[in-house]
Amino acid sequence: MYLLRAMQNKIAAEVGCKPTQVASTLSLIVGGATVPFISRYRKEVTGGLDEVQIGKIKDLFERYTELEKRREAILTSLKEQDVLTPELKKRVEEASTSQELEDLYLPFRPKRKTRATKAIELGLEPLAKILMAQNERFPETAAQRFVKGDVGSVEDALQGARDIIAEWMSENAAVRSRLRQLFQREATIVSKMVKGKEEEGEKFRDYFKHEEPLKRVPSHRFLAMLRGEKEGFLRVGISPTEENALQVLERFFVKGTTGSSDEVRTAAKDAYKRLLQPSLETEMRSTFKEQSDEQAINVFAENLRQLLMLPPLGEKRVLALDPGYRSGCKVVCLNAQGDLVHNENIYPHPPKNERSQAMKKLSTLVEQYQIEAIAIGNGTASRETEALVKAIHFDRKVQVFVVSEAGASVYSASKVARDEFPQFDVTVRGSVSIGRRLIDPLAELVKIDPAAIGVGQYQHDVDQKKLMASLERVTESCVNQVGVNLNTASKFLLTHVSGLGPQLADNILEFRQSEGPFSSREELKKVPRLGAKAFEQAAGFLRIPNGKDALDNSAVHPESYPIVKKMANDLKVSVSELLGNEELINSVNLSNYVTETVGLPTLEDIKAELLKPGRDPRRIIKVFEFERGIEKITDLIVGMELPGIVTNITAFGAFVDVGVKQDGLVHISQLADRFVKDPTEVVSVHQHVKVKVLEVDVARKRIAFSMKGGPVQRTV
Repeated sequence: MYLLRAMQNKIAAEVGCKPTQVASTLSLIVGGATVPFISRYRKEVTGGLDEVQIGKIKDLFERYTELEKRREAILTSLKEQDVLTPELKKRVEEASTSQELEDLYLPFRPKRKTRATKAIELGLEPLAKILMAQNERFPETAAQRFVKGDVGSVEDALQGARDIIAEWMSENAAVRSRLRQLFQREATIVSKMVKGKEEEGEKFRDYFKHEEPLKRVPSHRFLAMLRGEKEGFLRVGISPTEENALQVLERFFVKGTTGSSDEVRTAAKDAYKRLLQPSLETEMRSTFKEQSDEQAINVFAENLRQLLMLPPLGEKRVLALDPGYRSGCKVVCLNAQGDLVHNENIYPHPPKNERSQAMKKLSTLVEQYQIEAIAIGNGTASRETEALVKAIHFDRKVQVFVVSEAGASVYSASKVARDEFPQFDVTVRGSVSIGRRLIDPLAELVKIDPAAIGVGQYQHDVDQKKLMASLERVTESCVNQVGVNLNTASKFLLTHVSGLGPQLADNILEFRQSEGPFSSREELKKVPRLGAKAFEQAAGFLRIPNGKDALDNSAVHPESYPIVKKMANDLKVSVSELLGNEELINSVNLSNYVTETVGLPTLEDIKAELLKPGRDPRRIIKVFEFERGIEKITDLIVGMELPGIVTNITAFGAFVDVGVKQDGLVHISQLADRFVKDPTEVVSVHQHVKVKVLEVDVARKRIAFSMKGGPVQRTV
């Protein structure tokens, strides 16, 4: 109980909330509640903690639980070795980090044979103790007594004793802690080119001869150097000056001016160079890698959130085009629900140049299938195809959108796509994906591995398990924030709904197929294996348009239906009449409906939902147009101001597409007329912006932009 309270206090300090809030949140998590459910429907219990805070509490609880498991394992091992003194036990129990724990355990950890263990087997440990005492003026005299058997000389004896002393030094917890502080404070990271790799490793040229304080290196630079090392182009080293490190060791261990003191000093130098420096460098690499991973993962997660929350066109009939040259442009027509109703190819571009036939065909398809919008993939021949489409005079108003193809090829070749369209090839599937992304980006993008979408930085270099966990959490958050139509949602959307998962998603689809559309949330309870807990967690995030109960198409949880019905009864109207009636809703005195379990935070949420039932939190979609006549990198001229779309955000800036088939970089220093610490303060993925061309390097396909000196268009 004491350990649990201590853990809760520690978590509360890190999250910035009260220990009681941590305790309440953990009780819900342990009871099987999900983060989206807790943040949306249990505000009274948590004291109003948001999704980020609840997620952090969950992560920290898991981390500290692992720490406690390790502590128990170490105590058990020390006890079995019969070395667990009261003092050591107290230090192990009070250790607050895994590093402290491992430092304390290091001298007792079972180890492979070392130079020190060999010296101990030769009987040289007593000599090592004599030297460490530093009272012996002439160590050679003391060493003479140990020259026997396999110890062939005085120097052999002294060397063995120094090996033992070096290991003692390297396993001293206080010394490791002090040196660790030195590394954190003063270590420098140095990268050098591997000889003979100049041309092959050109992309790492910036790091062929690079040096900077470790504590100042940004995450993207650290990961870049590690990648260069992994690919064999760089050698990377991390350490403070050897002189300062040796001073730490000498202050700890060198106590006099005798000959024995000189032996200890020599052992200290060996301990640092052979044991401590490599060990602490590995530790620093691991620590900074973990920190860099976390920052890179956070960037990726935020980019993914923005991508998933892109505004949908909604249920409109869409013609989607996957542009191409030699293979032509694949055309598909989708109904308002995103179902494929037609597909064929057109060849308006070289080498066939069937431009007029293509325009006529597109005009016919728009009329035949009553198309309301056209989606054009942003890959090869995109600009040419967009120009072609905009030159056609359709018989109706048709909006034209350029849609990101990122990850479409991954989807089209996946089992998911094969299961959806077994009779069609990858080109048709990819085109359908482009069209559906316009109708509802979230519903389509959840089918694709987030790592394949291509937003973020160094995604293949970071801890993949942590990356996937973070991206899954973001996906779950977005799906539940938007809500899911229970009667049209795919398995992939349902899988991410709070409390469900792949098996229950399959069961819901099978029930829907055999029993027909759901008419109420209550019918969910008839789905096999969907028990009370799953219903509690999922129901509020599932929507049923035109169901039996009007509240089933809102974010009001079924557990709160009686409250809404009481409000309606008190106002002498039906629930349907109450929904969306601003005058009636604003006349409700919420304090009249407070109970032991339902407080004002939940009632405020209910009121907001009644005012705008089922409101989509995503923004309104807007058409974007690239600058006409600017279609390739050679069209760019320094000083030009162009409209662009933010395609990716990294720690060092944002990449912007201006329609020349090569994204350009707006460095973080060029994002605004003020200091910018984090690019997400200024830009978001798929934001429409104005950029100025600073530099064009055609040979290296590099473009530099600036957003300084003008307002940012915050539209999507």
